[in-house]
Order: sequence, then structure tokens, then C-alpha cells
Amino acid sequence: MATSKTRSTKAKGAKAPAAKGSAKKAAKAPAKKATRKASAPTPRPHVDLPKEKLVDIYRQMLLIRRFEERTAQQYQMQKIHGFCHLYIGQEAVAVGSVAALEEKDLIFTTYRDHGHALIRGITPREVMAELFGKAAGCSKGKGGSMHLFNAKAGMMGGNGIVGGHVPLATGAGWAARYNKTGQVIVCYMGEAAMNQGVFHESLNMASLWNLPVVYIVENNRYGMGTAVTRASAEPQLYMRTAGAYRIRGVQCDGMDVLDVYQTMQQAADRARNTGRPTFIEAICYRYRGHSMSDPATTYRTKDEVQAWRAKDPMDRLREQYPDLITDALVKKMEDEIKETVMDAIKFADEAPQPDPSELYTDVYLDYPGYPGPTDN
Repeated sequence: MATSKTRSTKAKGAKAPAAKGSAKKAAKAPAKKATRKASAPTPRPHVDLPKEKLVDIYRQMLLIRRFEERTAQQYQMQKIHGFCHLYIGQEAVAVGSVAALEEKDLIFTTYRDHGHALIRGITPREVMAELFGKAAGCSKGKGGSMHLFNAKAGMMGGNGIVGGHVPLATGAGWAARYNKTGQVIVCYMGEAAMNQGVFHESLNMASLWNLPVVYIVENNRYGMGTAVTRASAEPQLYMRTAGAYRIRGVQCDGMDVLDVYQTMQQAADRARNTGRPTFIEAICYRYRGHSMSDPATTYRTKDEVQAWRAKDPMDRLREQYPDLITDALVKKMEDEIKETVMDAIKFADEAPQPDPSELYTDVYLDYPGYPGPTDN
């Protein structure tokens, strides 16, 4: 099975740095060696999912891909204003990780949030209407592309400030522990967020207080146009948390949806059973630029993009299950998803604009016994 092959390849890759470094590096820097050894990934068990779930995992990735392609088209038609960051190429990270969660768990994510919202239960109509800035959007048209939100669906928001949501997720972890809800909190971020101060403050507290939070870095290799190797002293990001915060760090193949699923399943079990946080580095790649205004042609080559496209997560899943995810099934899915996405666009086109009075709602939270903004 290709998943086993992936794990086998990964296991070799995980041992390689320690073997190369071994004797000489150990003599020169024993403390650093100890930290890396503590962070090293461990072999993962065989993934065993029902056929229906495997098919649904593929369908979810396809929905995100086609939805985003149409989103780019609508942006170019000037129906979507402001910033817009596409997720194309990274679908396996959101789909694989959410598949391992329970309905009561919460996720916090970044401004590249369309895919997370779609698979967390916000409908394509609500997401597209939000992108169009319409009242029928999941954030009433006030948030736009970067701020998709629905608390009932466990989607606690895309966030536009790099790293700004990491303490929010950590706080939700504290609330889950205090209220004994049994929830797991997942905090997605880009690799650039790891160099923000709030990241370190949050992980320190999460470890100190045993909070059930899974921090997952979607390492697509570039913070806007800056390569991670130019911005981080330790580009193996999963190695940074064990020595500093005693938080277990693991790395997974973010282009392999089943590897992501297994990794998240282990982390979620650890959070639920022991309360301990986990840090996951998912190695992935975005095919498009950082945002719609970035052609992504100045800081990476066509050969590099093509090399990553050859690892496409949907193609890999089809190659692993050719008798399950057949051409006929994919054709049927394509037709259904196209209809769904075009319906979402029509819905968003026809939806009304937010009423001007909405400017003054959802700004402050009214607590019983405390004066609201209109009482002052």
C-alpha cells in the first residue's frame, strides 16, 4: 500500500539527519543533539479507513480545488474585493487533519481559510457570499476572504494578522481544560507565524498548563516571497518546540492526505487523553502566489512548481486506490461539484448587500449586567 511506502520512505528520511550528524556533531554540540533526538518523528501505524470515508476525503479535496479555481475567476471579474489567498495545492493538510477530529473540536486558522471553512461545515453558498461581501455570508459580509467564521460549525475564524490567532487558540484550549469539555483545539498557521512573539508565549503556556491544543504549521516553504531557509535559523521547524517548550514536534507529508490524517489522529488522541499539546509541521506547497496580487514568478522557478505539482495530493490518493476512486467516479464528482460551485456563485450574485445598520452590530459583546455600547 502506498501509505506504507510513504511511511517507510519517511522513516528513512527521519533517521538520516541523526546518522549524518552522529559522532562529530555529538562531540561538538551534545545539547543540540539531545534536542533533535527528542523531536524525531516516530513510525506511524497502518491507516485503516472505510471506503466511504476515503471517497469523501477525495471529494472534499476536489471541492476545495474547484471552488478556489472559480474564486480566482470571480476575483478577476472584480466581484471579490480586498485580499484573497488561495489554498490550491495544500488541500491535503486541511482535509486530512479535520478528518481526524470530532464534531465538538474547534479550529482556528489563518487568512488562507476557504478550504478549512468548506470542510468544517460552512456551505459553499455561505463562503462565496462572504467572499462577495454579501449579507448572506457566514460572517454577514463583514469579514470577507480572510475572516470566515461559524462557531456552531467549530470554525473559529480565519485571522488576518500573522500569528495573531495563536493565543486565541491557546485560550480556547485553556477553556476546554477548565470546563472539561473533552475538546481538542487545532491551530493552523503558516511557517512565518513561528517567528512572532505570541507564538512562543502561547506554546510556553500550553505546555506549562497542559492544554489540549494541536498547533499545525502548513509549511508551504515561503512566507509571502521569502523562503523559510532565509527566515528561520532552524528550517526543520518541528525540531523547535521540544527543547524550548517540551512540546512534542512531528513532521508529516502535507501532500499526502493519509499521512496528515494519521499524524493528526495521534496528536488529537494525545490531547484528549493526556491534555498535552503537539506541534505538527506539514510539508506542503501552494501552487499559486501568496495572494491574488502575487504572480509568484520572482522567487521560485517553474521547475520547482512543477516538481511539487507532481506530488499533487489528489493524484496520489487516486494512485493509491485506483479501484476505489475510478475515472467514472471522479467524472461524476466533477459534475456534481461544478454544479454546487456555480450555484454558490449565483446565490452570492443575487444575495443582498449588508444593511448599513450592521456597521454597529457584532462590534462589542453584550454581557448581562454590563452596559452595552448604545447605553453609554
